[in-house]
Amino acid sequence: MKNYIKYIGISACAALMSCEPEFDNSIADNEVYRNGEADFTNFVSVGNSLTAGYADNALYVQGQENSFPNILAQQFELVGGGEFTQPLMADNLGGLKFNGQVISGNRLVLTALSGSPAPAPIAGEPSTEVTNKLSGPINNMGVPGAKSYHLVAEGYGSTAGVPLGQSNPYFARFSSSDNATVLGDAAAQNPSFFSLWIGNNDILGFATSGGVGVNQLGNLDPSTYGSNDITDPNVFASVYSQLIDGLSANASGGVVFNIPDVTNIPFFTTVPVNAIPLDQATADLLNSQFAAYNNQILPGLAQLGLISAQEAQQRQVNFVAGQNFVTIQDENLTDISAVLQGPPFNLDAQTAANLGQVRQATEDDLIPLTASSILGTTVNNNPTLINGVSVPLGDQYVLTVAEQEMVSEAQQAYNSTIEALAEANNLAYVDVDQVLVEVSNGIGFDGGVLTSDFVTGGAFSLDGVHLTARGYAYVANQAIMAINAQYGSTLPMVNIGNYGTVNLSDNIAQ
Repeated sequence: MKNYIKYIGISACAALMSCEPEFDNSIADNEVYRNGEADFTNFVSVGNSLTAGYADNALYVQGQENSFPNILAQQFELVGGGEFTQPLMADNLGGLKFNGQVISGNRLVLTALSGSPAPAPIAGEPSTEVTNKLSGPINNMGVPGAKSYHLVAEGYGSTAGVPLGQSNPYFARFSSSDNATVLGDAAAQNPSFFSLWIGNNDILGFATSGGVGVNQLGNLDPSTYGSNDITDPNVFASVYSQLIDGLSANASGGVVFNIPDVTNIPFFTTVPVNAIPLDQATADLLNSQFAAYNNQILPGLAQLGLISAQEAQQRQVNFVAGQNFVTIQDENLTDISAVLQGPPFNLDAQTAANLGQVRQATEDDLIPLTASSILGTTVNNNPTLINGVSVPLGDQYVLTVAEQEMVSEAQQAYNSTIEALAEANNLAYVDVDQVLVEVSNGIGFDGGVLTSDFVTGGAFSLDGVHLTARGYAYVANQAIMAINAQYGSTLPMVNIGNYGTVNLSDNIAQ
C-alpha cells in the first residue's frame, strides 16, 4: 500500500495570493502621536522565539526584521522611541554553524516540485557562525528555545556549552559573557519600556513531542527537567516575578503577553485524526487481520481480569470504506505485549509490540504535523506493515486527551500568574490566548482575512507553530492597543496587509 495520505489540500491560487504584502500604505504625514505616560526611548524586549521573530522553523534576517518588537519599535519612533538593535543572523537561510559545522537547518519554504505544494528546507550553505560574537547592547533579547527559567540561568549564553548541549546557541551569539543571564543583560540596559513574552516553551516541548516528556508538577528544581518536560507552575511564578522585578525596576512601564492554547495552532489542527482513506476491499482485509485481536484476545484478557471490559471496548480496531481513524499507541492503556508473547496467544515480538497499547484515535486526540511524513508509509518496505493503520503511530505522533489536560492545566496556571503580576505592576496586558481564538475564527482586514489555517491562513508560518510577518504584525497591533489603553498613548497601529506570509521557492535542498 502506498503513502496515500493527503492532508494539506492547498489551493495553489489561494496560497500564491496570500504570500506577498498586499498594500504599500505608509503612516500619514503630519499626524501627531503621543507617548502618554510611557517612555519609549530605550525599549528592551525579552522572550523566546516568538520575540526573536522566528518563523518557518528557523531564525533569519527577514523574520527578525518583522518581529513584533521591531514593529513596535518602529511605531515607538513616532513618539520619541530610540534605536532598536537586534542580533541579526548573517543571511536569510536561517541555519546555524558552530566552528564551521551546521548545527541547525535552514528555514522552510513552500515548494511545488513534488507535484503539490509542501514545505521543504531552502537550499544553501548557512553563514551564521555562533562563535562570531556580536557586541551589545541588544534590544531584542528574544532567545529561540528559551523556557522561563532559562532567562535567569547563568551560563545559558556560554559558547563553550553549546556543543555540550548546556547552553543556547542563539544567546551565545550575543551574551555579554559566558556567565551572563538573559535577564541580567536586559536589565543592564536600564530599559525605559519593556515587553515580556515567555512561557510558551514551558509547555510546547511536551505538546509537540506528543507528550513524551514529564509533567514536573511538584518538582521545584528545573535543573532536573528534560527538554520536553512541563515546568511546574510554582517555578514559573517565581521566575516570572523575578523577570518583572528586574525589567520594571527603572522602567516607565511595559507590556506582557500571556500563553495561548498551544493545541489550537496548525501544528495540531492540520492533520486529521481520520486521515486513512480506504475502499471496502482494503477495509475488509484489515478487519480480517484484527479479527482475532478484537473477538478473542481482548475478551479473553478482560475475562482474566488483565484489562477492564471498558478498556477492551476502547481498544477495538475496526475499519470501514471511507475515512478511518488512525491507529495510535496510547501509553495510558495497559501494556499487554508481554502477555501476548506467552501462551495461549504466542505472538511474535513485533506483532505483540504493535498490539501492546494500540487503539484507534478519537475526535478528541490531536495528531501533530510531524506525523504527516510517516502516516501511510510502510515499515521496512513491508506492504502489510503500514504506519497509522496496521502499525500504530508512536507516542510522539499523538497528543491524547490526558496529555492535553496536563498542558492546559499548566497553561492556565501560567496565565493566572502573568495576569496577576501585570495588574499588580500596572503593565499593559495582551491576552494572546483569546487573540488566537479570534484568529482561528478569522480576522478581517482591508483586503483579506487572517486565519490560523496552515499555509493559506496567513497567520502561521510553515512550521505550524510560529507566526508569519503578518501574524507578528497582528500581535504588535494587539500590544499597541493594550499600551494605549494602559498608558494613555496614541500609537498608531500598522496595516497587517503590508506584511507578507509564507515564502514560495523551488530552490530547495535535495
